[in-house]
Amino acid sequence: MPKDNTSRRDPRYDVLFEPVRIGPVVAKNRFYQVPHCNGGGYRDPSAVVEMRRTKAEGGWGVIFTEQVELHPTSEITPFIELRLWEDKDIPALARMAEAMKSHGALAGIELAYSGVNGSNLYTREVPRGPMSSPILTFYKDPVSTRAMDRQDIRDLRRWHVEAYRRAKTAGFDVIELYGAHGFGIVQHFLSPLTNQRTDEYGGSLENRSRLLRELISEAKDAVGDTMAVGLRLSLHEAGGLENRELRDLIAMHGDLPDLWDLGHGTWEACSGPSRFVEEGAQEPLVSGSKARTTKPVVGVGRFTSPDAMVSQIRRGVLDFIGAARPSIADPFLPRKIDEGRVEDIRECIGCNICVTGDMTMSISRCTQNPTFMEEWRKGWHPERMNDKGASGTVLVIGAGPAGLEAARAAGRRGYEVALAEAGTELGGRVRLESRLPGLAAWGRVRDYRAHQIGQMANVSTYFDSRLSAQEVLEFGFEHVAVATGSVWRRDGVARHNLAPIPVDPAMPVFTPDDLMAGRLPEGREIVLYDDDHYYMGGVLAELLVQKGAAVTLVTPANLVSEWTLNTLEQRRIQARMIERGVTIVTAHGLSTVGRDGVTLGCAFTGRPRALACDAVVLVTARLPDDALWHALKAREGEWAAAGIRTVRRIGDAESPAPIAWATYAGHRFARELDSVTAEGALAFRREVTELGPME
Repeated sequence: MPKDNTSRRDPRYDVLFEPVRIGPVVAKNRFYQVPHCNGGGYRDPSAVVEMRRTKAEGGWGVIFTEQVELHPTSEITPFIELRLWEDKDIPALARMAEAMKSHGALAGIELAYSGVNGSNLYTREVPRGPMSSPILTFYKDPVSTRAMDRQDIRDLRRWHVEAYRRAKTAGFDVIELYGAHGFGIVQHFLSPLTNQRTDEYGGSLENRSRLLRELISEAKDAVGDTMAVGLRLSLHEAGGLENRELRDLIAMHGDLPDLWDLGHGTWEACSGPSRFVEEGAQEPLVSGSKARTTKPVVGVGRFTSPDAMVSQIRRGVLDFIGAARPSIADPFLPRKIDEGRVEDIRECIGCNICVTGDMTMSISRCTQNPTFMEEWRKGWHPERMNDKGASGTVLVIGAGPAGLEAARAAGRRGYEVALAEAGTELGGRVRLESRLPGLAAWGRVRDYRAHQIGQMANVSTYFDSRLSAQEVLEFGFEHVAVATGSVWRRDGVARHNLAPIPVDPAMPVFTPDDLMAGRLPEGREIVLYDDDHYYMGGVLAELLVQKGAAVTLVTPANLVSEWTLNTLEQRRIQARMIERGVTIVTAHGLSTVGRDGVTLGCAFTGRPRALACDAVVLVTARLPDDALWHALKAREGEWAAAGIRTVRRIGDAESPAPIAWATYAGHRFARELDSVTAEGALAFRREVTELGPME
């Protein structure tokens, strides 16, 4: 793709903007937004449409839906994905296809028949799969598939053809059949783990790929003259369709699909967090695939560096740079590379907070991009701010993630912003947490915002500026954001213990704040009590082991870092603890801290258990550091005389939560300056389901 008049890209990156043919259609460049969930699906279609439209504006060459369930005999309730069950579903998907193509991208739809993963809790249809086997869902639903007979397979092929035609009517350019991550019927037939049939659809690889051949051939018969037909497969399924056999499959059917979209095995493996997986880590598995086919190959790897992208293209590893999470963190990633603004890319930090939207059946979030999924709901654009209001000045107190985003976004709107930081560095909690084992990439939250603020003449930063309420009143800024963060509790209060626990002062007790500040336990035997259930407990256990301590991690949950099931890293975290020699005690709460050890209580029976130790680390709850807010609130009657219109506490200073909540709070503060919301009005738009007729 030649440069246009607005392109200022580095010539090294020209290869990324070359057009690539996919069967009968042509992608304008090599940037390929692979299918990704978002928590919206059939419930929030306009929110999903506008999110995809934003990526089109951002310059992606190919943009895909999330998985689209093609028939009611296979659905994955409670998860909220898109559906193409009948013609009624076409209009919403047609709006999405139009949005994807609004700036020249190809519109792709990923069709999914979930088979072994479709428990059909909503439709109550009997699940179907290659053989009778337990449904493999996140919730271990006590349901089994019915083994598909030949008529079932004929029905399945017919349902696919109907879906192909509906997708064509909706205006899509590319179809992908979902056979990756263990989620799609194509993989279920290909894998010897889920296909132990003895007929022509089982046994040899040729037989296990029979359904694949039939589905793709029939897709091309139905739509192939105008639409490309691709295949999304896992690069490696341990004990099943392993990488060696996948390569044989590509060689056997190299030119059958118009495109091969290849990702790691399970979803957890494919979307590995930065704590465990480096950028481009899937290269060893995907390398060599291109030599087995003349059709383009897509691969993923949490790519944020254009140099890493170019390297894989130049070396013949990939034809397309596939991206889900990087496209969420910065929908304008291709355009910024094209415009020579690589330093302005909001790089994905690999925290996987985006995945939690799907896992919790809610709207997805992004730590780096607080506008994600708010493009329609709130009218937020990732690159354009609303016009400045009537007032002019803003004071942001605290330079953590909430304060940095508030200052950046308010500065972009045109306000004169003063950012007051009590310490000598920017970043707040991300500055400290990014120094912990595996969390270095989280420093990008600070680095991106610090760079952006540094380019703004209307944003001034002041260090060593711990402010009192009196000083805030004397300064007379029109708007004040109190973003002073939070502190970890040292009294044991969290979810299991709602009241403080007895602590003998003779026992050294530490919190995450202590450890991040370099104050470490001196004894060897350390009990780390984790009632937070996110990443902090496991990370600090790893830190202590690195310092030579013998760590016993105690949690009232049944798993270490249990909430990280939602970020697809729980298994890795617990495995890391085992590998590092951490002793794990689950399903036990902390009852007392004595002078020589702790007393635990079984989370189910309350049965006590004594555990000797030299020190205790409490990873429990956090408290807002909101003394300044309360001091200002107590003097609210003086605000007007001081020229102050509003004072808001934001981020952890209001409600401790993950970092994504803090950047969202900072962004919302800046967006809503000088705005007026009608009494009783929602802060966002939503769609209400149309009532059907009563019959």
